[in-house]
Amino acid sequence: MQRQRFIIRTIGVATAVALAATACGPQKSESAGSVSAAPSASAAGATPEVSASTDDKPSASPSASASASASPSASASPSPSVKQIMANGDESEQVRELQARLKQLKLMTVAPTGFYGSKTTAAVKTFQSKNGLTATGGVDDATWKKIQGASKKPTADELRPPTVNEVDAPDPRCMQGRVMCISKESRTLAWMIDGKVVSTMDVRFGSENTPTREGVFNVGWKAKDWTSTIYHTPMPYAMFFSGGQAVHYSADFAARGYNGASHGCVNVRDKGKLSALFDQVQVGDKVVVYW
Repeated sequence: MQRQRFIIRTIGVATAVALAATACGPQKSESAGSVSAAPSASAAGATPEVSASTDDKPSASPSASASASASPSASASPSPSVKQIMANGDESEQVRELQARLKQLKLMTVAPTGFYGSKTTAAVKTFQSKNGLTATGGVDDATWKKIQGASKKPTADELRPPTVNEVDAPDPRCMQGRVMCISKESRTLAWMIDGKVVSTMDVRFGSENTPTREGVFNVGWKAKDWTSTIYHTPMPYAMFFSGGQAVHYSADFAARGYNGASHGCVNVRDKGKLSALFDQVQVGDKVVVYW
């Protein structure tokens, strides 16, 4: 019997530790026999996220460089006689203009980033195929002139909209009161007051193993400067809405974009916008997370 009780206790402790490690929620203080004065929570993690590739500028990694050296780039010009003005991997204001024009033509849905990635390559290929051009995915002089002729000069707002992702239609539960309206579909947060959008920003969520909870919540407490006691990473401008899950700034999101994921929290990559939102949001304000 003593051996059985020891085994049961061991299994129980292992289960609790596993749950705590994956949760984005309050944890007990690491000091023996004491409880922390305020709940703690996890910060943005580096958990890989399997998702469609974006035109976020990728961070350098050994695997990426190894792959590049192992085989020729798929975006290389098919013919040395055709000079590319813009191609996969480029980053410039001209690329930003190209993306804004492609968005006008309904060939891109995300806002311009200035980085020529896989989505821009796919959009250019589609345009070339529809206009009798060789579908290389790179922009030569003929392709650029055709794109310019089919679109208009982008405005400042088209070049630099408030979010990279197109904001989703608000959930009906967001239409009354003060609400952080968070769409998993468009990966955006809209701060709304009485049905009107005040500000918007891009967000990312937890991975499959540590999902961000969906539903209607309220801001329970706020912390301008907070550090995760689980992962020991900063969580500036944290607004906790479901246990330990919070809306907070993520330096990892700012650096890596959607190549990473949180441990359940709602990550924001625009620190300036989140700072302004943090000052406006009050404890008790509604939070709606939905698809």
